[in-house]
Amino acid sequence: MPTISLPDGKQQQHAKAVSVLTIAEAIGAGLARAALAGKVNGQLVDLSYEITDDAEVMIITDRDPAGLEIIRHSTAHLMAHAVKRLYPAAQVTIGPVIDNGFYYDFAYEPAFIPDDLAKIEAEMAKLAKADLPVQRKLMTRAEAIDFFRQQGEEYKVKIIEDIPEQETLSFYSQGDFTDLCRGPHVPSTGKLKAFKLMKVAGAYWRGDPNNEMLQRIYGTAWADKKSLKQYLHRLEEAEKRDHRKIAKAQDLFHFQEEAPGMAFWHDNGWVLYQVIQQYLREQLRKDGYQEVRTPQIADKSLWEKSGHIAMFSEEMFITESENHIFAVKPMNCPLHIQIFKHSLRSYRDLPLRISEFGSCHRNEISGALHGLMRVRNFVQDDAHIFCTEDQVQAEAAKFIRLLQRVYRDFGFDDIIVKLSTRPDKRIGDDALWDKAEQALAAALDHTQLPWEEMPGEGAFYGPKIDFSLRDCLDRVWQCGTLQLDYSLPERLGAHFIAENGDKQVPVMLHRAIFGSFERFIGVLIEHYGGFFPVWLAPCQAVIMNITDNQADYAKKIAEKLKNLGVRVRLDLRNEKIGYKIREQTLKRVPYQLIIGDKEVAAETMAVRTQGGQDLGAMAFDDFYTLLTKAIAQKGRQGNE
Repeated sequence: MPTISLPDGKQQQHAKAVSVLTIAEAIGAGLARAALAGKVNGQLVDLSYEITDDAEVMIITDRDPAGLEIIRHSTAHLMAHAVKRLYPAAQVTIGPVIDNGFYYDFAYEPAFIPDDLAKIEAEMAKLAKADLPVQRKLMTRAEAIDFFRQQGEEYKVKIIEDIPEQETLSFYSQGDFTDLCRGPHVPSTGKLKAFKLMKVAGAYWRGDPNNEMLQRIYGTAWADKKSLKQYLHRLEEAEKRDHRKIAKAQDLFHFQEEAPGMAFWHDNGWVLYQVIQQYLREQLRKDGYQEVRTPQIADKSLWEKSGHIAMFSEEMFITESENHIFAVKPMNCPLHIQIFKHSLRSYRDLPLRISEFGSCHRNEISGALHGLMRVRNFVQDDAHIFCTEDQVQAEAAKFIRLLQRVYRDFGFDDIIVKLSTRPDKRIGDDALWDKAEQALAAALDHTQLPWEEMPGEGAFYGPKIDFSLRDCLDRVWQCGTLQLDYSLPERLGAHFIAENGDKQVPVMLHRAIFGSFERFIGVLIEHYGGFFPVWLAPCQAVIMNITDNQADYAKKIAEKLKNLGVRVRLDLRNEKIGYKIREQTLKRVPYQLIIGDKEVAAETMAVRTQGGQDLGAMAFDDFYTLLTKAIAQKGRQGNE
């Protein structure tokens, strides 16, 4: 006679085993119609799952994140079903859920084309409209191998053969299609209402380049058509905002085959880069950081001691000179410890904050490179704080406050914070982990930032906090991090003299705000669509004359602005003013200053914004006041 405890505190009593669907029906007919699955004692299950003992039960609908994942997983099966109906010779392999959608890999020749995707999507719609029941069943390993072999699904046979013999195998069937899956799934195909197939790409079987090439079809699925429409609109906007396209239009940077994954920064882009770097340098100086510079390469032995060769050797560039093997640094941490070790340190020197805009190299595979978002050469806004255990909480809180200020200045107010705690495989005793986790949690609470705990996701040497930004298209970018490290300082022989005269190993906090300049600039470009706040714009104002008669006055204005530190450009070409305005608008210059005979006579300028707003005639001092206020505002919203 199971007792069912519900999230609102209410309970249900049942005389015998009860299904999740029956529990939903007992709550209300509306919930039963909306139900997709259940969560029983924290475990996701199908609606048909029967409960025999007392349990805590939650009904999952499409309003729950878990419900959306179930929809996407079920839609992947729906796509595979449609492919098998249209192309019976296609073999079904693996089809997981991914961010915002799903994919499925198929072994099939010839190659799928866009017209095929339209046919598959139409067939999926038919199967969904048919509202086919989705049923779970179990098979033994031998039964499953025999079943799929008879179906000609040799890839499924290979997958099953790699599953341990003692593991229970579950399968889901809808109509004439059956697939291997742990589930759970929606109760019927009619629950799948909003989906679209996006593209087809090549993918090696099991990700191994030595294996055969398969065809991967990507799709997206949502709870309703409105959500799907909004997502597709965001994709269109993201395409328009692609940082590589904007970089070409604004002459910021480029990439080329001779240096894959390494940016060539043009003048405009380098101005943007330097503005950001100088801004952050000033913020770090105010917060008590020492800026350092460390070598680009170091002997392999250092990286062996630090553990990087064992962990990251495939991602490191190696070079050799005079019988010495060197590694190009993939990160700065071991080199910062060398600076710490170079002097005899006392507890009075702590906390010691060391920062570096360190150029790092990682040998990313060429297929993963993506503009500034994934590169081989990048500059970290890297810093390490050496402190005592008693100082960890205060230093963590201080860093988080700095990070919040910086993100706000760039226009990011929505910060997603996650605290990753001890993994199963770790070093250090539980008492040490308790202290470290409590210190980081207390630091987060002190800053009043909402945060989520990620159990078991910490580094092997300590817990960490990750900071992600949500951009204007609702995309999430993980940028900042704060990692607590007890291992590396000890491994590399760092110590300080404690108050009692003993040698002690410092705690090391790894921290970054941007992660890398390259990726952060890519995020900024796409977030603003190239319409940078005035303080970031490579060119803050452009001065345009209507005829040659105003050229001297325009030059005079430009010189005054330059002397005041304004990034200004002259456009004195013999072109119609309408043409010049359109061109400078496309270049997204914040202010356009137009000079005609009337402006020369009155010693003013006609001012337009990059959004097309006509601010009318303004005297030089009035415009400069307007400009300096806009610069001071940075990217902050409203009147902060």
